[in-house]
Amino acid sequence: MPDTDDMAIFARVVELGSLSAAGRSLRMSPALVSNRIARLEGQLGVRLLNRTTRRVDCTAEGAGFYEHCRGILAQLEQARSELAERTTKPTGPIKVTVPCGFGRMYVAPAIPAFLERFPDLQVRLDLTDRLVDLIEEQVDLAIRIAALEDSTAIARTLAPNRRVIVGAPAYLDRRGRPRTPEDLFEHNCLLLRFPGSQQYRWTLGTPDGPVTLPVSGTMDASNGEVLRDWCLAGHGLALKSLWEVWQDIRDGRLEVVLPDHPPPGHSITALYPHGRYLPVRVRVLIDFLVELFGPVPPWEREWVLPAGGG
Repeated sequence: MPDTDDMAIFARVVELGSLSAAGRSLRMSPALVSNRIARLEGQLGVRLLNRTTRRVDCTAEGAGFYEHCRGILAQLEQARSELAERTTKPTGPIKVTVPCGFGRMYVAPAIPAFLERFPDLQVRLDLTDRLVDLIEEQVDLAIRIAALEDSTAIARTLAPNRRVIVGAPAYLDRRGRPRTPEDLFEHNCLLLRFPGSQQYRWTLGTPDGPVTLPVSGTMDASNGEVLRDWCLAGHGLALKSLWEVWQDIRDGRLEVVLPDHPPPGHSITALYPHGRYLPVRVRVLIDFLVELFGPVPPWEREWVLPAGGG
């Protein structure tokens, strides 16, 4: 019977495509990783990997064995986790990645209360707007606010995420209020810039279906909080999630424009790696976040978008 630790090492090599990357992930030398794979191949009597100077790839036998390894390792993790759930409190670290603004405003302030409820856990919170690879960086949980394209992850919805186009009243008094989506071409649009961003193209709803506009402006930034600051200062229009600006709208610092043509929203979701049993420590954090945001998240409880903006 192959050693389950060897199976886990083999699975990690397949997922990362490299002996050295797997070694770094597992805190093992590439030579030791190679020796453990060779031992596994010797026990099975087949070659599992084709090795080149740049990467490793599965043989046909290795690809099939990898699927079996994933199933066995997932069942083993499930058994351990269920046993721990019955016999002990959730323990251990949870590595969480979350977008900077949302993490600072809503997730980070809630972590102390979560740890009061589960004092044997530790939360390692990574605030970043880059798209993190859950497998490669060994992330337990990612919170995403975007269209999901990662087929290697399982998602659970935490909250809705409506979006609006906003401007400061002083800017709108000076430049005029857009009446149609095409009026945006006459405005200075404050744009979000980072790899994979689509915000140089704003999509709005119309009675005939969504329309996508190649908007432009004199200022862009890789941080959404900077765009909000510029918008508040009257430098242009910004497309923002409601959770970022609802208080500014409520208090009159910002004004929603084109409320009859709302941009499509994306759910705020919690993701964890596909094929991995959800550890109890991660499940209780997801449950806590679902409870925290509820069916109506805090940014929508005391304020309602103007008619046509829902």
